Amino acid sequence: MHPKPKKRLGQNFLIDANIRRKIVSACQIHPSDVLVEIGAGRGELTRMLAAQAAKVYAVELDPALAAIVKEECKEASNLVIVNRDVLKLDLKKEIGGSGTKIKVIGNIPYYISTPIIENLLQYRDLVSDIYITVQKEFGRRVCSAAGSKEYGSLSCFVRYHAEPKIMFYITRSCFRPAPKIDSCFLHIRPRPYPGQAHIDERLLFKIIRAAFNQRRKTLRNSLAGVVCRQKLEHFFRAFRHDHGVRPEQLSLEEFIYLASS
Repeated sequence: MHPKPKKRLGQNFLIDANIRRKIVSACQIHPSDVLVEIGAGRGELTRMLAAQAAKVYAVELDPALAAIVKEECKEASNLVIVNRDVLKLDLKKEIGGSGTKIKVIGNIPYYISTPIIENLLQYRDLVSDIYITVQKEFGRRVCSAAGSKEYGSLSCFVRYHAEPKIMFYITRSCFRPAPKIDSCFLHIRPRPYPGQAHIDERLLFKIIRAAFNQRRKTLRNSLAGVVCRQKLEHFFRAFRHDHGVRPEQLSLEEFIYLASS
């Protein structure tokens, strides 16, 4: 069955069998693993995952595709089709009841990449690994370090909660329909306890957002009213920054310092 991809749902089917095999190999699936696949599509990858894992929850929003996956993978007794929006799925309540850690794998819609990652990182005590296909530029933003042009609030958010790594790139020709840009396969490993006792996480990310929302401004100007002047002056002295330093030059650790009491 070859359903027409729905543009409104951001559907780009991965048609390259070699890349599918490469993805499964990169995920290092063990026979005891419980997997959640986001965007099961037509079930080609789903079938491969079910052949290696103990349990697979295939999440697919499109009811027509969910029906196709059910038919194509009907021999897989360890497969559960979940015809739901992954952003409305409570992983802990609906999937993580056994207490087993889960791996999340998926070719996710590009337009909701950030909400999906933010949502998954809420379950960092349940999710051991996140393996997702995203736009190449997006993956670089996630993994970028201080000083690079891609570095921003998303980079800091993900690095605070997890260890991200681009595993390999995927050309646009591997998808149908072919997107306008290439993709990458991204591995995000959540940190079970990323925070520190003296850190107010809400304040930390408020500072980071304020800094990068006005990244053309100096840090001193963009954080005026968010961090007290005395704290900023102490920061400049402690880290030997001049007053012209810009947000993209600060490491995550330096932002954490600004949020510390």
